Amino acid sequence: MSEVRIAAEPRTEFGKGPSRRIRRANKVPAVLYGHGEQPRHFSLPGHELMLALKHDANALLTLQTESGDQLALPKSIVRDPIKGHLEHVDLVAVRRGERVTVEVPITLIGEAAPDTLVEQQTVTLTISADATALPDHLDLDIAGRRAGTSLAASDVRLPSGTTLVQDPEHVIVAFLGVPTEEELEAELAEAEAELGSGQAGAEAIAEAEALEDGSESDKAGEGDEVGETEAPKSETPAE
Repeated sequence: MSEVRIAAEPRTEFGKGPSRRIRRANKVPAVLYGHGEQPRHFSLPGHELMLALKHDANALLTLQTESGDQLALPKSIVRDPIKGHLEHVDLVAVRRGERVTVEVPITLIGEAAPDTLVEQQTVTLTISADATALPDHLDLDIAGRRAGTSLAASDVRLPSGTTLVQDPEHVIVAFLGVPTEEELEAELAEAEAELGSGQAGAEAIAEAEALEDGSESDKAGEGDEVGETEAPKSETPAE
């Protein structure tokens, strides 16, 4: 795994205003948790942090603080939904030799057998390893796999010193057969039938509502006529 040294400036101002000023200076607000200590607040250089986390979400950071170096791992990363730049980072303090539990991306290698569809149902694997020896990804070989089979978490080859945390039977990849032309036509016909049924139902509901509105209008009209008939007429006193 990658280890990056990065300058960490202490923060003494908090809230939206100070955070915006930090971002305008091309820095990222960060909070460091862990080891039973009070959270520590820093601002980190945005460009260096972005490069460190670009290819490895579990990059080991060496924070250069006023009180000395501190190892840390990303815990939570917030990005701008439009521009994609870093908005905020939560970090967890770690020590060399300490085991941590993280999620690591799974990379599929090789090609399945011809006429086989590959459905990756899980993209990360939860593992436990030394904080300074976390893999940035895990390979899963799918070469030659045929339809009707699958690969589970236990099939992922782990580096030495790494242990699997989640259910070993959890399916990572399922292999499916390519549908025939007849199956595709049947699925299309079924979808069209459901669509037609839905449209017919909507039309029936609309027609029923229209009839109901008309009936209520007729009743309202009858009530108006009765009201006019029964209303007392004004009388002009005889002169």
